[in-house]
Amino acid sequence: MSSGKVKTVQLWDKSKDDLMKQLGELKTELGQLRIQQVASSGSKLNKIHDLRKSIARVLTVINAKQRSQLRLFYKNKKYTPLDLRPKQTRAIRRRLSPEDKARVLEKTKKRNMHFPQRKFAVKAA
Repeated sequence: MSSGKVKTVQLWDKSKDDLMKQLGELKTELGQLRIQQVASSGSKLNKIHDLRKSIARVLTVINAKQRSQLRLFYKNKKYTPLDLRPKQTRAIRRRLSPEDKARVLEKTKKRNMHFPQRKFAVKAA
């Protein structure tokens, strides 16, 4: 079986199939340890703890890789799934886009052109 703790650095290089295979091995080992724990009084809590954390690490790497692949897939698409969009705050998400903010109505353009901001010179005393 596996040697307990799994280093996350080693997991990033593996393919998805290898990761799924390792996940299966860890889960079977955890199941066997749980059965041993029930059968005998000698508890292996530390080993069980390490295995659970290793399973979590493998799952984290699998999910992160899957999300990065999805990000690549949706990179130049018009819409992206909600969970891949930046979270931010509700107010920021509702805010006008920079293009919309920069737009000026025709009437406003004429008003600004015909009635510009007045410039006043201050008389020196």
